[in-house]
Amino acid sequence: MVMGFSLHLLLLFVHLAICSSEQTFPYMTSNVKEVAGRSFDYIVVGGGTAGCPLAATLSEKFSVLLVERGGSPYGDPFILELKYYGYPVLVTDEYTSAAQRFVSTDGVPNLRGRVLGGSAAINGGFYSRASKDFVKKVGWDSEGVRDAYEWVESRIITKPDHLPPWSHAALYSFLEAGILPYNGFSLEHIQGTKIGATSFDKEGRRHLPADLLPAGNLSKITVLLNATVDKVIFQRTGTRDEKIARGIRFIKSDGSSNQTYEAYLNQPDKSGSWGDVILSAGALGSPQILLLSGIGPQEHLNNFEIPLVLNLKGVGKGMQDNPSIKILVDSKPQNRTPEPNKVAGIADDFKIIIEAGITPTSFNATIVRISGKIAFPESVGKIELNSTDPRANPSVTFNYLSSEKDLAECVKMTQLLELALRSKSIASFVGSNEYRNKPMPTEDELQERCKTTVSTFYHYHGGCTVGSVVDKNYRVYGVKGLRVIDGSTFLESPGTNPMATVLMLGRYQGLKILQERKDSSFINPRT
Repeated sequence: MVMGFSLHLLLLFVHLAICSSEQTFPYMTSNVKEVAGRSFDYIVVGGGTAGCPLAATLSEKFSVLLVERGGSPYGDPFILELKYYGYPVLVTDEYTSAAQRFVSTDGVPNLRGRVLGGSAAINGGFYSRASKDFVKKVGWDSEGVRDAYEWVESRIITKPDHLPPWSHAALYSFLEAGILPYNGFSLEHIQGTKIGATSFDKEGRRHLPADLLPAGNLSKITVLLNATVDKVIFQRTGTRDEKIARGIRFIKSDGSSNQTYEAYLNQPDKSGSWGDVILSAGALGSPQILLLSGIGPQEHLNNFEIPLVLNLKGVGKGMQDNPSIKILVDSKPQNRTPEPNKVAGIADDFKIIIEAGITPTSFNATIVRISGKIAFPESVGKIELNSTDPRANPSVTFNYLSSEKDLAECVKMTQLLELALRSKSIASFVGSNEYRNKPMPTEDELQERCKTTVSTFYHYHGGCTVGSVVDKNYRVYGVKGLRVIDGSTFLESPGTNPMATVLMLGRYQGLKILQERKDSSFINPRT
């Protein structure tokens, strides 16, 4: 049986590798020596949800090095095929797996992506835009945001043509629980119950952020895989002791060696302007790299004997995760086909988000769940270094439900989940009135459940927030030639799921950078 399963997987890998080879991609290599010593107009650190559209956009005019600490997703059925949704989470290791596990100091297990495509290569693929209020709050241009969303959507996003049985039951359970109105299919973040878009196409194949790379100038993109950046290289110039990003230092991701390599930004002539090192390594990776580079709270850096480049106290601060409660619909694990979320309930003036899916717990067992998240938690945490090894997870604290307001909102959210669980729709799906006949838990019982079973929705953000670490153009305060463009800059998680907005952000900010370079084509901003 095991041999047959292995043969089946081997054939799948071969089939998918052949299919993937039909696409035209930029040059990709895992050989660090091919990149060491070379110079590029832009260096993007993190080939994930923001990094891929950003690199594609910048390559329209400039050479780009895209550095990804993980490997290629192409040829991997666990990542690419809908029927294997959730499987990458089951197969994790210290250095090479597409999903990397970590546990916050709160004791809550969590995950981060480690593959070309980032967390969007292993998530449920649910696609929903940010609210118009969010766009206005962060100061983006609404027309530019719309165009950037549409650029992404036209290439890798699909409207579902039907709902599988569990999603159908979940949708009606949300309506029965009072999450109204029913909005049908919508890309927008609107109150009520809706069907969202997805990164899985109608043939059940996942489309990745990396699929956006061919939209750029392939001759100008180099993708370095399986390489982990351990610091940004700076040089000091002028009498004002200005710090300017010059390049990056990196190591192999597989743990086989600690030998370091370097890549650099192209140095312009006196009439030209420089490009940037851009961190798009995610809410854990980007603040971690800043700290390892000597940018962060001085006292913390001194603990690890990291030479100080800039005492920027906001680095690692403002970390948030959306507290989540999950309710299991199956009384015990079944062997159902995995099913990512297709529908969302947006309730309580946008403060509660509810979704549902079928998640594998092993290769032959699944659980059916309804999950909720608090959209705007007050509780705030931090990220700090555990060591100077960039391949190791940093220390992350989220302080789940430390705010009384968050705890009260969790109780309200869990009541909503319990109402959905008692719906006729779910009774019909499970073939039993077991839940409908159970009394509702008391408020005290729900409060205790929130405290003891709080988990993650995997939408953590912060650590390099706008206004604290980066300015409105995503430039790191106090240094030149360094930006952060990813979810670590967010003060809240946008929409029901942040994937759509992080993808959009890569395109949107890439276009703004191109425009900046055009506007300053005869001015060197570093003089």
